[in-house]
Amino acid sequence: MTQAATASPAAVTSARNGDFIVFGVNGFVFASWMSRVPDIKQVLDITAGQLSLLLLALSVGSMCGLPLAGRIAHRLGAAGTVRLGTFISMPGVVWSAVAIELHAPLPLIMPGMFLIGLGIGIWDVAQNLEGTVIERALSRSIMPWFHATFSAGTVAGALIGAGIVWLGVPIGVHLIAAAVLTVAAVWWCTRPFLPAFDEAADGEAAPRPSGRSAWTEPRTLLIGVMVLAAAFTEGVANDWLAVAFVEGHGLDNSVGVVALAVFLAFMTAGRILGTHLLDRYGRIVVLRVLFTAAVIGCAMVVFGNPWLAFAGAAVWGVGASLGFPVGMSAAADDPARAAVRLSVVSTIGYGAFLTGPVLIGFLGDHFGVLRALLVVGAVCLAAILVVPVARPLPASDTADEAVADEAR
Repeated sequence: MTQAATASPAAVTSARNGDFIVFGVNGFVFASWMSRVPDIKQVLDITAGQLSLLLLALSVGSMCGLPLAGRIAHRLGAAGTVRLGTFISMPGVVWSAVAIELHAPLPLIMPGMFLIGLGIGIWDVAQNLEGTVIERALSRSIMPWFHATFSAGTVAGALIGAGIVWLGVPIGVHLIAAAVLTVAAVWWCTRPFLPAFDEAADGEAAPRPSGRSAWTEPRTLLIGVMVLAAAFTEGVANDWLAVAFVEGHGLDNSVGVVALAVFLAFMTAGRILGTHLLDRYGRIVVLRVLFTAAVIGCAMVVFGNPWLAFAGAAVWGVGASLGFPVGMSAAADDPARAAVRLSVVSTIGYGAFLTGPVLIGFLGDHFGVLRALLVVGAVCLAAILVVPVARPLPASDTADEAVADEAR
């Protein structure tokens, strides 16, 4: 029996609440950064393609951090890994903010962006890993609630960011303050985390699980593809929605950030209410409906007038709400293989943040950022085809896999 399974109810509740806050803080600092993207583009006087290079540096950092997170977690535990990710990413925020304030050339800003992505990637896998530990301790699925808390943090960050933009607060002051608050909150809230892995008798972390590589499992890879589509749908909105409303619909920067806040608010609502829909109708039906809603919302944003575009941002947000957390839960259907599969699915899924900024930036330079968002609709249509792979594993399948792993 695992240490998490034998933890007291009070300890599990404390860990759950701590992970809720960690997810929320992650969303808050991310949205704080994204709320300044239109300002950053204007301050540096760069094109959409050049802006995409900055976002690409962040994405490359994330893709470097994700594969390392599992090994680091085995050495430091989930709490230590989240803290390490914070201590890497927040100096990157400070570096980038100061460089932008000084109107530094892009090559001097990009290392800070890389550090942000590297730290956030490590942090993200660890907080999701802790979420699966808590799910098993509670014997029920609550992963969408963790991601809803992340979304709530992004809403708070976007709304506060909109106010700060309206007040004319410098980018550096805003982002450095957010970084300091993030470090303090993460250090405090990771204290009650449950151990992600049992410890050996000598106190060392348990060895990595043996057996076949999760990278050779078709179901795991297809779940990763579905998560990639969901991450693309969410990530493009985070990166480009405010810019699209400003440049495509001719609105003020602060109003563009409000559009992002609308998207984030409805995505949060979808995650909070979606658990009931999942229990009633199952993963497949719900995901098909939501990916279809994302297609419709994207079209409303691109082809509608500003008022219809705001409504489209809301529909898009609902459509983007459950693909990512349900993918995480699907990857963790078998507790014995949850950690390795979660690492694979996360790495594939976050590939969207590597390709998304470059693709939208390239298309934005040629067709405008607003029209470039149509790519989201095409990706969602493709995702509908692989949704059946998220069907829960039968209990017999997980038992058979556990026996096979022991035999190896």
